[in-house]
Amino acid sequence: MTIQQTPGHVLPARSAAKMEAAMAVGAFAIGTGEFAIMGLMPDIAHNLNLSEPQVGHAISAYALGVMVGAPLLAILGAKLLRKHMLLLLMGLYALGNLATAFTPTFGSLVAFRFISGLPHGAYFGIAAVVASSMVPNDKRAGAVARVMMGLTLAMLLGNPIATFLGQHFGWRSAFALVSAIALCTIALVWQFVPDRHDEPRSDPRKELRAFTKPQVWMALSIGAIGFAGMFCVFSYLAPTMLEVTKVSPQWIPFGLAAFGVGGIIGNIAGGKLFDRLQFRAVGWIMVWSMAVLIFFTFAASSLWSVLLGIGLVGTMIAMAAPLQIRLMDIAHEAPSLAAASNHAAFNLANALGPWFGGMAITAGYGWTSTGYIGAATALVGLGIYLIARRMKGGH
Repeated sequence: MTIQQTPGHVLPARSAAKMEAAMAVGAFAIGTGEFAIMGLMPDIAHNLNLSEPQVGHAISAYALGVMVGAPLLAILGAKLLRKHMLLLLMGLYALGNLATAFTPTFGSLVAFRFISGLPHGAYFGIAAVVASSMVPNDKRAGAVARVMMGLTLAMLLGNPIATFLGQHFGWRSAFALVSAIALCTIALVWQFVPDRHDEPRSDPRKELRAFTKPQVWMALSIGAIGFAGMFCVFSYLAPTMLEVTKVSPQWIPFGLAAFGVGGIIGNIAGGKLFDRLQFRAVGWIMVWSMAVLIFFTFAASSLWSVLLGIGLVGTMIAMAAPLQIRLMDIAHEAPSLAAASNHAAFNLANALGPWFGGMAITAGYGWTSTGYIGAATALVGLGIYLIARRMKGGH
């Protein structure tokens, strides 16, 4: 079953494009804020007298904030208009990143990254529901992918720019930039996202009941485990380029940009694959993920091959839109909570990936061990997908 639009609420193409673009700017802010710390890991570690794996704990704290905030804020905001909820969430994101820019200690860094993560999943979830509810049913995955394009553009442009600023003006400037972009998003959402006072309000009890379906948990598990490999590799990209590829720090933004190019390609491909193959698209993406993660371990030794390798790892973002629509379909009574929970699952992957990678690196297996660990998590994700296909309702 799929989410149906109320007659008359499909927007004209131009209005829908403006609405999607406004919400995509918020995705750009979130993507830049989430990933900037990865490109600036050596700088933060040096400034706060930490090791890179310790900075990885701040990445995990952000991911934990997403996991807590996504379902909690989606439920608490169930009675609010979706537009108003988007505005409140982006305001909280602006405050959290501004606080990060002024953090004095490692402990407060972890705390402020947790706070910054709270609105992340709920914003993406509500934006996905808004975008998919105002286009024809056969265009839903494309609409979600266009909002998610802000996230992939953050990988291509926002994160390299934030890393460049952080390297030249101090890492704190990167998070001040994220806060400014979040404030711009508030103005754009206010202007271009329609006020729909007749939109259906969610009942928190009905939303929670939708999560008794096994297929919901299977989809969330695919994202949480199968996606961890991308974060395992990407979280330690900067030190890998410095220690294995042996390049100067000035090349790190180019590595981040290569990841962003892969993310854009993967984002577009993921939406098209789901519109064509439905849930089967997830299985093919998992197989592809295993291949590119293993390739990265061999590609890290030289500059041009590592840029290609990390670009291919970036294409794993193709899984985002298919799992987003899958969850919104099978938990159709709880679209906001389902869509938000998808990002909570991805950020559980964002917590697991750096954790697994940090353990391997600390144990002495080397920086490139992240590729092998990532491939193993993708294999587990593929196994969950195959189980879901065999279960009732897993077509």
